[in-house]
Parts: sequence; C-alpha cells; structure tokens
Amino acid sequence: MSDQTSPEPAVLTRREGAVCILTLNRPTQRNSVNLDLTRDLRAAVKAFEADDSLQVAVLQGAGKVFCAGMDLKFIGDPASKEVISGEGRFAGFVDLPRRKPVIAAVHGAALAGGLEIMLACDMAVAERSARFGLPEPKVGLVAAAGGIMRLAARLPAAKARELVLTGRSFDAEEAERLGLLTRVTEDGGALAEAMRLAEEIAANAPLSIRAAMEILRAAERASEADRWADSERVLPQLLTSDDAREGPLAFVEKRAPRWSGR
Repeated sequence: MSDQTSPEPAVLTRREGAVCILTLNRPTQRNSVNLDLTRDLRAAVKAFEADDSLQVAVLQGAGKVFCAGMDLKFIGDPASKEVISGEGRFAGFVDLPRRKPVIAAVHGAALAGGLEIMLACDMAVAERSARFGLPEPKVGLVAAAGGIMRLAARLPAAKARELVLTGRSFDAEEAERLGLLTRVTEDGGALAEAMRLAEEIAANAPLSIRAAMEILRAAERASEADRWADSERVLPQLLTSDDAREGPLAFVEKRAPRWSGR
C-alpha cells in the first residue's frame, strides 16, 4: 500500500514493515469526523485489509488529540447520513468488516465518537494524560456508534450506566482499571508502545492471527446484531428532535443548551 500524496487527505497512511500506521489528519479540528475523514478512513482500512504484506494497523490522531468525535458543525448537513450510517457505520470504521487487528494509539483525548472509534479497535494503548468519555447527552445526542453497546458488553452494568448517562470524562488510569486499555504509557509514548505491540503480533503466523481474529469477532458479533438494530431504531428519532438541533448549536455558540425535551 503506497502512501497517499497531495492534496493532503483526512487520513494519512504509511508502513513500517508489516505494520500500517493510519493517522487521522484534521488536527486543527481535533480530528473531528466529517465526510472526508469518513471516506478516507474507510478506504485506508480497506486498502490495509487487501494488502497481504500488512498484518497489523495502528490508528493514531495528528495534533493534540486522538479524536474529539463527530464534527458538530456537520450535524445538519445531508451528507452526515453517510458519516453516521454509511458503509462501516460511523467514520466508515466502527462496524467495517475486518480480518486483521487494529490497535488505537491514544493521546490527548478520545471523546464521543473518538472513544467509539477506539472501542471499535481490537486493542488500545494510551498515554497517561489521555481523557475518555461519551459526552453526547450534554449536547442532546446519544453514543449510538457502538459506544453504549460496547461499554455495556465490557463493563459491569452499574459502571457502564454511570459513564453513559452522566457523560463524564475519565482518565487513562480508570480506563485501564476498567479493562478498556491494553497498555498505558508515559506522555509521548503511545505510538511507540502501540508499534511494539503491533510488531509482536505481526511476528506471528498471518493465518493464525486471522483465524484467531475470526473466532474472536464471531463471539462478539453473536450479540452485536441485535444491539445495532436497537441503535438504528433509536437514533433517527433522536436526530430529528429539537434537542438534537439545540445541543450542537449551543456547543458551537459556546453557551449552555436550553433543553425542551422534544
């Protein structure tokens, strides 16, 4: 897989041996997800999957954060439908079929859709100062891109409900304690540590890794199909509500939202 060239895409790709490094590349927008990033990430992951010389991918963010979620200025755009529910669902990634492992290398923050992207990866390495959370209720939305259902599947029910319903952020220490992180590094070390993990995996037999991934994903998907159906039923009702319009508008205008409950 060759590196992409100018004009600079929303997702950069490069390779180191059998490892593909994917970089979300909207740093001035905190790598928030829009249509360009969605299409570029989907295409990059498909290219990684199709290249038999690549065994593992590492996904990172350019700039100060991993990913701040969906670009809220893009919510009302008709093209947002592709970002949310197109092939691969959110960001073209969170439900995109894959045979190979992807490791998230998180620095700064993985919030809202950014955390959902991290949770869709197979493993995650994060720096000690990284922050996580699903703050969608604070802007009149809901974490329907896999965040709620994956936290519900991986955490004790009481803790999953607390994090989902309060929308509070939490640090890497708590994320590791909850089992959401594979490794925690000092600041500045996430990519290097993710690469060490990726190279350790890539040194193994490719067919063994893909067979193991298939078994792991089969176990996960046994329950995911119904959860995605529930998500698709709830989300359209919410997105057409007055509150779903008010929340992002208040965020952009830097004011407190005025909820109507409609």
